[in-house]
Amino acid sequence: MTRVTMTAPASGALILERLPTVKARTGLSRSEIYRRVQTGDFPAPLKIGPRASAWPHHEISEWIADRIAERDSKGHAA
Repeated sequence: MTRVTMTAPASGALILERLPTVKARTGLSRSEIYRRVQTGDFPAPLKIGPRASAWPHHEISEWIADRIAERDSKGHAA
């Protein structure tokens, strides 16, 4: 099993995250991430090589923050 370590990027840093990190941060499976990308409900990855893709850290953070805001706007604050 691969261990994914999360570290906070420097302020203003442009960080790209590979799929294992995105899965760990969101709790979504690979197939669910790509299903949501297809429907426009998740940020699309960037091609960083012929067989490699990654997501901008800030886009994943914004997606997570939007899910929390959506939950809280419905009155289900935890």
